[in-house]
Amino acid sequence: MAKHKYDSLMSNAKDYVMIIVGLILYALGFCAFILPHGIVIGGMAGLGTLVYFATNTLIPVAVTMYGVNLILLLGGYKMLGRQFALRTIFGATGISVFIGLIEGYFTSHPPLIADTAMSIVLGGMLCGFGIGTIYVHNGTSGGSDIVAAMVTKVSNVSVGRILMSVDMTIVALTFFLPFDGDLEARIQASIPRIIYGWVTIFIYSYITDQIINTNRQATQFIIFSNKWAEIADAINTDAHRGVTVVDGQGWYSKHQVKLLLVWCRKIESVTIFRIIKSIDNNAFITQSHANGVYGKGFDNMRIKMKKKKEHHSEQATE
Repeated sequence: MAKHKYDSLMSNAKDYVMIIVGLILYALGFCAFILPHGIVIGGMAGLGTLVYFATNTLIPVAVTMYGVNLILLLGGYKMLGRQFALRTIFGATGISVFIGLIEGYFTSHPPLIADTAMSIVLGGMLCGFGIGTIYVHNGTSGGSDIVAAMVTKVSNVSVGRILMSVDMTIVALTFFLPFDGDLEARIQASIPRIIYGWVTIFIYSYITDQIINTNRQATQFIIFSNKWAEIADAINTDAHRGVTVVDGQGWYSKHQVKLLLVWCRKIESVTIFRIIKSIDNNAFITQSHANGVYGKGFDNMRIKMKKKKEHHSEQATE
C-alpha cells in the first residue's frame, strides 16, 4: 500500500512538471512568434489578443485569459467536478503567469522572425508541442477546454468539433478590431490576418494530435517458437513487459504449439525483436500496430461512466 501511494505521488509529480514544461513551450511560441505579428489564434490566448488590440494594448493578454478562465470555471464547477477544476486552475494560472512575464518584452521589441509566415509556423509548432505535452500528462490550460467539457456534458457533439468551432470563431473576430480606413481597406488588412490565424490553428492542432497519438501508439507481437519459454522469460526480465502464453495447433502438422502474445510501446519494439532473435533466429513473428493499449503498464481509460437515472415514476407504481 505504501509503495503504491509513493508511485502515485511520483507519477503525479512528474505529470505536473511536464505540464509546466508544456505551458512554457506554449507561452514562448505564442509570445515570441505569433503575438508580435498581431495574429489572433484560438482559445483564451486568441480572445486575450482580441482584447489586447481592441483596447490599444491597454489590457495584457494574460489578464484577459486568467479572468475569462476563472469566470468559466465558476460557471461550470458543479458540472465539471473538483478534479478537473483543480487541474484547470493549475494550468490556467501557469499559462497566464508565463505569458504575463514575457509578453511585454516581445511586444516591445521587433519580431524575432520578420517574415510572418515563417514566424507563425514556428510559433504554431511550439504551441502544438506545448499543448500536446500538457494533454499527454492529463493537464489542461483551460479556455476552450472548459467550454468543450461543459458542452459534452449535455450534448453528443465531439470535443474536436467544439474546439474547432470556438477557435475559428475567435480568429474570425479579427475582422472587427479597430481599424482606420474604409470597408475595402479593412477587408484587405483583416483577411490575411484571419487566414494566418486559421493556419496557426491547423499547425498546432496537427502537432498536438501527433504527440498524443505517438504517446499512445503500441505494438502487438505474436511469436511462434520452440524456445517460447526462454523468450517469455527474457521479455519479462529484460524488456519488463508481460507475456501471455496461448495454446494452439498447427493445422498442417497437427502439432501442438505455444503462441506468445506481447504488447509494448512502439519505441520498445526493437528491443523485443532483439530479444527474440538472440534466442531463436528461426522464430516466426507477426507485428501489428495497436492504436492504444489500456491497463496496467500502459494508458488508463479516461472514460467517465454516466450515472444511471432513477426512474422515480416506476418506483412510485411498484
